[in-house]
Amino acid sequence: MSISESVSAHVPAARMTREERKVIIASSVGTIFEWYDFFLYGALATIIGAKFFSPFDESTRNIFALLTFALGFLVRPFGALVFGRFGDLFGRKYIFLTTIAIMGTSTLIVGLLPTSDQIGIAAPIILVTLRILQGLAISGEFGGAAIYVAEHAPPGRRGFYTGWIPACIAFSLLLSLAVILTTQSVLDDNQFKQWGWRIPFLASLVLLLLSLWIRLRLKESPAFLKMKAEGRQSKAPIREAFGQWKNVRLVLVALFGMTTATAVLGYTGTFYTLVFLTSALKVDVYSANLLFAAAMLLGAAGCVFFAWASDHVGRKPIILGGCAIAALSYFTIFNHLAEQANPALYHAQRSVAVTVHADPDSCSFQFNPAGTARFTSPCDVAKATLARASVAYRNVPIQAGAATFVKVGAQEVANGPDFARDLIAAARAAGYPSADDAGILRLGSVGDLFQPRSLQVVGLLLVLVLLAQMAQGPAAAAIVELFPTNIRYTAMSLPYQIGTGWIGGLLPATMFAMNAESGNMFFGLWYAVVFAASTFVIGLLFLPETNQRDITD
Repeated sequence: MSISESVSAHVPAARMTREERKVIIASSVGTIFEWYDFFLYGALATIIGAKFFSPFDESTRNIFALLTFALGFLVRPFGALVFGRFGDLFGRKYIFLTTIAIMGTSTLIVGLLPTSDQIGIAAPIILVTLRILQGLAISGEFGGAAIYVAEHAPPGRRGFYTGWIPACIAFSLLLSLAVILTTQSVLDDNQFKQWGWRIPFLASLVLLLLSLWIRLRLKESPAFLKMKAEGRQSKAPIREAFGQWKNVRLVLVALFGMTTATAVLGYTGTFYTLVFLTSALKVDVYSANLLFAAAMLLGAAGCVFFAWASDHVGRKPIILGGCAIAALSYFTIFNHLAEQANPALYHAQRSVAVTVHADPDSCSFQFNPAGTARFTSPCDVAKATLARASVAYRNVPIQAGAATFVKVGAQEVANGPDFARDLIAAARAAGYPSADDAGILRLGSVGDLFQPRSLQVVGLLLVLVLLAQMAQGPAAAAIVELFPTNIRYTAMSLPYQIGTGWIGGLLPATMFAMNAESGNMFFGLWYAVVFAASTFVIGLLFLPETNQRDITD
């Protein structure tokens, strides 16, 4: 049978009903909430640190703000077990309603929370508690959303229906940026820092009320009701999901043959790329956000398209195709991105030889996901300084006890009281551009997006976004279809949240630490490439094709 015959045999031509649209909207609004809060907290972390950790110096309070942010990722797998179990025991609808209520209330309370200047130590304690609650709720939200939509979708359209859930990430980014920029345009800088930063959090009340109103009108999933009526409900979903090898094997296949790639490709194509533009390539924040928003807008339909295509040709070819293309193209794409965004830096890295001469035992691997570590040895200072300036360098080991020094071209820079400043001066003299170099891509307005260099950068960013969406679009349906109804919520939530919360959540810090350790701002891409390649191999060997499965069986 040809592909077209297979499609006509399995994919119904009926249009989406009003009830089905309501299910998709109700499910997608949770994703909007999740990422809206994520972008808000990340964009306003400095202000939040100043408001809720004011007894400390600026550096320390920023560290605490980032630690609080990281907690939301770390607790996700635990929340997956809690809400997954309840979802399999009591139904999708009620857990679905609970998670959005916790998420929305936690976000709203941040906007109302008194600062540490007002209520002292209680302020950061409450803030940390809210972030933990939100991380736990988020871990049950995606599983509930994907399952609820998939179990309502007609056969042959589960990919298309569930593809709308990850597609909302782009809308969330644009919504958070729009709310922040609108608030900043109405208030002056001092007003925004004093109290205006609360407005984006308080504005989430509209999303919360809308979400609750829609979800209260929903009915329970037909697959869950059918399972319950037939007496097939699991009495101990955690034990059944993780205590039987046949199910554990599926969990491992889901984790290493699918969800790691959706997380790694997703974070690389979005957050890492945005930070890479601003930190490594020295593109200003406004220009980077504008370029990235343009790419996200152009690629917004990608998730839905790839999810729809997976109903026709299968989930596996599209997910693994995205992994293979990413593994083969990431280094090329990021090199072209550097050449277009900061050509002077790109060429300096290839023409100026820089070597760090130090005792290897005095050098640390600068993995610092929360910003709490301190690297003070001359070797660490040299590497951190060069990495922050995006200077490419090689490590040259010297004997123990010998003084650390750095060679920049023909100039030798010895360790001294102004070691970091001397290194930057030597790099500039050798041809490395400063952060305000005229050759760095800068956009003064939306109209500048249509300049040739801007279009090339947006095109490269779009490719990265689409590669992420090749993995993310079909993944929601694929992971739902992988597990039986009676343990589906529990079994699918854990591998997904380990992938997104731990493997994906630690990606930016790990990749930048790899860059600093190697002296090469592209070296960290091996993290993404290895995970993408391993997912391709494991998925090819062990991931079953599921797009024609009866998920009520």
